[in-house]
Amino acid sequence: MDINLTLSADTIRLLAQKARAVASSLGDSFEDGHEGDVEFDADSLEEGHNHDGLAEEENDDLSDEELRELIEDLNVDESAELVAITWIGRGDFDAEDFDQAVEEARERAVGPTAKYLLGMPMLADYLEAGLDSLDL
Repeated sequence: MDINLTLSADTIRLLAQKARAVASSLGDSFEDGHEGDVEFDADSLEEGHNHDGLAEEENDDLSDEELRELIEDLNVDESAELVAITWIGRGDFDAEDFDQAVEEARERAVGPTAKYLLGMPMLADYLEAGLDSLDL
């Protein structure tokens, strides 16, 4: 099977690495069983405003923001290919159906591709599995 990608497989691997970094930085911020819990220390709230955590959070967001910008910079064809590869990696399509997946990605595109893809917790795994399925 011969597939001509608008995006290079190396670029897609780079996006997968960045997605993995974003996912791991999100995962590290939650303790098991306490996802999304917010705790307040009444004493420290009364004593003053300590914003040490903000600098750290902004650094985590840089990789997320960088990945979002990279995906938003893709043209329509590149975005459709990236979504198609993600779908193949997720098992929604077989590798042989790549062209159909790209066409469907184009037709279904309603919002920002970055928002759609970054909403997938396993994006990096799907991209890598998709590339493997396509022998890229």
